[in-house]
Amino acid sequence: MRILFILFICLGTLLPAQAAPKQEIRASWITTLGGLDWPSQKATSPAGIERQKKELCNILDKLQEANFNTVLFQTRLRGDVIYPSALECFAESLTGHTGQNPGYDPLKFAIEECHRRGMEIHAWMVAIPIGNKRQVGLQGKQSVVRKHPELCKQFRGSWYLDPGNPGTAGYLSLMAREIVANYDIDGIHLDYIRYPEQGEDFPDKDTYRKYGHKQEKSQWRRDNITRIIRQVYTEVKKLKPWVKVSSSPVGKYRDTYRYPSKGWNAYHAVYQDAQKWLKEGIHDAIFPMMYFLGNQFYPFALDWQENKNGRWVIPGLGIYFMHPKEQNWKLDEIVRQLYFLRDIHTDGQAYFRNRFLMDNTKGLMDELEKNFYLYPAVVPPMTWADSIAPSVPTLPCLIPGERQVRMSWHASTDNNPGGIYYRIYASDQYPVNTERAENLICTRTDSTSYTFIPLFPWHQRTYWAVTAVDRFGNESQPLALNIPDSAGILTITLQNLPRIPENCMLIISDATGQEVLRTAHPTREMLQRLGNGLFRFSIQTPDGQTRLIGMGALNQPLVE
Repeated sequence: MRILFILFICLGTLLPAQAAPKQEIRASWITTLGGLDWPSQKATSPAGIERQKKELCNILDKLQEANFNTVLFQTRLRGDVIYPSALECFAESLTGHTGQNPGYDPLKFAIEECHRRGMEIHAWMVAIPIGNKRQVGLQGKQSVVRKHPELCKQFRGSWYLDPGNPGTAGYLSLMAREIVANYDIDGIHLDYIRYPEQGEDFPDKDTYRKYGHKQEKSQWRRDNITRIIRQVYTEVKKLKPWVKVSSSPVGKYRDTYRYPSKGWNAYHAVYQDAQKWLKEGIHDAIFPMMYFLGNQFYPFALDWQENKNGRWVIPGLGIYFMHPKEQNWKLDEIVRQLYFLRDIHTDGQAYFRNRFLMDNTKGLMDELEKNFYLYPAVVPPMTWADSIAPSVPTLPCLIPGERQVRMSWHASTDNNPGGIYYRIYASDQYPVNTERAENLICTRTDSTSYTFIPLFPWHQRTYWAVTAVDRFGNESQPLALNIPDSAGILTITLQNLPRIPENCMLIISDATGQEVLRTAHPTREMLQRLGNGLFRFSIQTPDGQTRLIGMGALNQPLVE
């Protein structure tokens, strides 16, 4: 088996670029601790707030341009947070002063900007560590150590929540609940949900005596972490079942029959039984931190994929190791890993950290945009939580022009209250194939109208379609916004009356071209009064331009 993986590594750079899938999670970790990825500017004045916001928007713009669809946004750092919380204080990185309000809500702003760009955002919570002596000291009376000393342990110069104390699960689930209840977040992402390195020496003898019930200590510790995961998952799903719960465990679960983990793995070293979380169904996704090379990467990536139990596996790639001041990895190392992950059909990839994407370290961002992420991709549906798609949108209206295409439709409905958004597709072939990534024009719009402005003439398309998507990712069948016929226009009946865009007028003419009705709000009753015959339907835009959009014999018998 060792020969097999080495052979794959050798062949990796010879393989042609693989067809980009339509469904693929493409995520980046944005670190706010110390402003490592964001923010580099401090929010100490109105101008500072705007610079901080602009910096984040520039980051998100670059991710959107590279067809990323998921942001793992560090929301809880070390016992502090980047949003107004009733539980913990503001992080130092926002203003330069621990506990100081930045004058706006960074999490709310990030959510709005991600959704505006069609990207999901998951609140990345560092779970067990609560800071070194300096960090805890700066937090003062607001620190977890001062407010809940019974939950905290000091170990090797830093403070940690004690996973063995049942109160820790309650505290972390309360933090997750606060975020989910107050924000339109797409996911809760748990980081460092484990015991520290050299955790066998963690000072929890008293906790073990009180709660261990003579259970084998290593298994007791694994069960403690699992209990926290279970409680967080349960609390999140009670509030909003569409919010995804994930974590980033150590990249090697345990020894495999293919290759040993060399003593550093999730199961034995830090007491994470992460495959159990997938099997039990208390996780929606795993982002294992696979910051390794060669046979320390490939066999363990395959092990995660083979034991995913119907949930998602999105390996995290250690792109920071490409930096010359780290391990100076070659770009080819990451490229081979990407080929391999696509070949074994994992659910996507994640990158640590975002700054190395923004800096295009060793040309990585160029490689992704040109070869791997050439087209957009969407997050797969979370079918184990809900598999019922929204209804198909209705009443299409499409107004093509020389410089833009304007379209609208009537809203869909769904069986869940999470809300609906829409995806826009276009092609020069009819019907528009909504399974092809290259036909994706817009991955998310929350509106029932959309205007497409092509950057170049070759971006223009002939046929258009829209689908409705619920918060679980279930996608409806497409509604064709225009269909081919001899005139290249819509066939209009009483069943598919066009929706009139805001500030536009519908003009109806008879077969001779004589105008018979002009209205901004057509109804079936109004059109039935026109009687029998063939009618022409045109839209007049606010600038006075008129374009034919369809024809129809309104009162002819219809086949239901």
